[in-house]
Amino acid sequence: MSAPTTPRDRDPARLTVLAGPTAVGKGTVSADLRARYPEVWLSVSATTRAPRPGEVDGVHYLFLTTEEFERRLAAGEFLETAVVHGQNRYGTLRGPVDERLAAGEPVLLEIDLQGARQVRESMPDARFVFLAPPSWDELERRLVGRGTEGPEERERRLATARVEMAAEAEFDHVIVNDVVTRATDELVSVIGLAPRPANPVAEGAPLR
Repeated sequence: MSAPTTPRDRDPARLTVLAGPTAVGKGTVSADLRARYPEVWLSVSATTRAPRPGEVDGVHYLFLTTEEFERRLAAGEFLETAVVHGQNRYGTLRGPVDERLAAGEPVLLEIDLQGARQVRESMPDARFVFLAPPSWDELERRLVGRGTEGPEERERRLATARVEMAAEAEFDHVIVNDVVTRATDELVSVIGLAPRPANPVAEGAPLR
């Protein structure tokens, strides 16, 4: 359930942080939002993990070597960073976010719990949205169904997801991702954007 909103809450030209457990569908919901609202700027996270099949550098992620990531971190270039699933580093570069917000554009960050907590410390006026699965069983089914991780990696991600699910109360709004287009509609309302027709392709999109 979302908290009551104020006129300030419904200002689209604010930073919105979308977080939630692994395999809940953050990427699918944010892609559906961008398909309908291309004016919403989606920050591209940097990561030290290797690209998955079909992923494009600069589009899905900024793929950095560990050395380059550490150099930019030491230079203070990151808004937030996190070690995800005990292995790879992820982070959001501060400069592009600040530039878009200064221009009055809506900005969306799709990040994990660790990152969301760091952003709240440095940018408390941001809007924080937790994307939740309909149930734990459904979350596990989605993770297994996407087939991008082996058994050990799945168990590692599920362990992380249990911790992330317990943090739901830290967020300003909670959206249950049962149907992609419905979840996107709710996110649109939270941000304060004018309603637009749903993207029919998103109805059957695989959650990621």
